[in-house]
Amino acid sequence: MGLKFMEHILILTHDPDGTRDWFCKHLGFRDGYHPDFGFPVHWLYIGNQDVIHIGKAKFSDHQDTYLRTPSDKQVHNSPSSGAMGSGRVDHICFNCEGINEFLERLTKNNIEFSERKAHNSNLYQLFMREPINGIKIELNFSAEEAVQAGRVPGWTDAGVSAKQVF
Repeated sequence: MGLKFMEHILILTHDPDGTRDWFCKHLGFRDGYHPDFGFPVHWLYIGNQDVIHIGKAKFSDHQDTYLRTPSDKQVHNSPSSGAMGSGRVDHICFNCEGINEFLERLTKNNIEFSERKAHNSNLYQLFMREPINGIKIELNFSAEEAVQAGRVPGWTDAGVSAKQVF
């Protein structure tokens, strides 16, 4: 027994279509098949794997019932209200290749991003914020690919450089 991999995340948002469009246009996800849950959703795919599910927050009582866990309170902790708990997810991360294509797409679409060389690792990272829900996105590339593309990170093991943008 043990964890094997993360299946997907669910984003409940005031703007499901805009959220879907942002992830597809700027990061290259594909909107695809999903079962009929009795409430609207989008499933976004990488290859054949659905990895982001998107639904409308506070859509219906049926949705709340479907998403509820046994410990959720009927009124105060409606799953689609976003009011549950005090924790928050800081960011979501995707392992990528084709840094030049991503840089071209992000730049063309005026998406601000910062670049980092992850401490003591072979990762080169791009960070940005998805503007509809404020979700921070991390894209990881091999440091070798970034060097071949002539990228200079704003953050390295030595700290922040003059290039760093937040």
